[in-house]
Amino acid sequence: MRLLHTSDWHIGRTLHGTDLLAEQEAVLGGLASVVTAESVDLVVVAGDIYDRAVPSADATAVLDRVVARLLAAGAQVVLTPGNHDSARRLGTFSGLLSAAGLHVRAVTPALDEPVLLADEHGDVAVYGIPYLEPEVARHELGLTGRGEDAVRGHEGVLTAAMERIRADLFLRPGVRSVVLAHAFVGGGVPTDSERDICVGGVDLVPAGVFDGVDYVALGHLHRPQTLSDRLRYSGSPLAYSFGEAGQQKQAWLVELGATGLGEVRPVPLPAPRQLSILTGELADLLAAPEHAAAEEHFVSARLTDTVRPTDPMRQLRERFPHCVHLEWAGAGASADGRSYQERLRGRSDLQVTEEFVQHVRGAGTSDTERELLARALAVAAGEDAA
Repeated sequence: MRLLHTSDWHIGRTLHGTDLLAEQEAVLGGLASVVTAESVDLVVVAGDIYDRAVPSADATAVLDRVVARLLAAGAQVVLTPGNHDSARRLGTFSGLLSAAGLHVRAVTPALDEPVLLADEHGDVAVYGIPYLEPEVARHELGLTGRGEDAVRGHEGVLTAAMERIRADLFLRPGVRSVVLAHAFVGGGVPTDSERDICVGGVDLVPAGVFDGVDYVALGHLHRPQTLSDRLRYSGSPLAYSFGEAGQQKQAWLVELGATGLGEVRPVPLPAPRQLSILTGELADLLAAPEHAAAEEHFVSARLTDTVRPTDPMRQLRERFPHCVHLEWAGAGASADGRSYQERLRGRSDLQVTEEFVQHVRGAGTSDTERELLARALAVAAGEDAA
């Protein structure tokens, strides 16, 4: 049996306010071609199907079209909610959808009830663990009455979830197994586009929690990575931050043989629009021929002009129409680390105003400008400005 491991679709996410639905549908819809070319039996999505708990109508329409293409290509689909999804909303009509080949595993108490698929070697049990918010999951899994301290946090509830799954597998001798989980597993390397599951490091889960199954399809981290042969992150199908610029996105093609895990290899995914980070003075960015390729990319520009340019985004977009992020890093842009109150303490209105001018344009005021500012402040204060 062949399965395609994906995760973190984040349908509906934007890049610095720029809509990505067209790019997302292009990449996700293209997975149907992989299903056909590689004879994939099952596509799994390990959480964060949408980017928000209440997705837009356009986002749900994209998911509908993508899943329809995967099913038409001959694969079944198993998906679980991540920390961005609403498990209850995602699980709507899940019973009916299963008949069509779309299996949504969104009910925590039922996480040990697998989707059973068969090939020439027998059955494969696919378990979907919805994202487990620890305090809620403790109650849903009936853990509040036994050793509460031992089951607090993500490690505790995922350990309990895997105990249930292993208990079910014990009753299915010879059955090969796959688990989908959305978690931050120790050894994984995050990027700057994930949003923390929780604060303080208690979200980290040891890899050993997932012992006892043939393959674990992980979601949450957006960088594709291998923690062990049987424990992997597929990463997100698109780059969702400029920290991921140049990163090759992929899915994992996983083969289950007669006795368990066989070959696992990456399937590179296309980038409909690449990300570029450009650094330099505005005039150079607008004229330099070496930046020609970036004219079709999403662009983050870091300007090093000594004085803040006037209307730089408009000018940048004349050459780079998909410039979505701008940062001024000139000499006048650095902060001195003091709080707002500390910077104001003991300073006159004129001094504060001059500092503001320095911050905005990167150059101080002239004598004439200082005189005009002083007169304007006096008028504003109701004083005689003559």
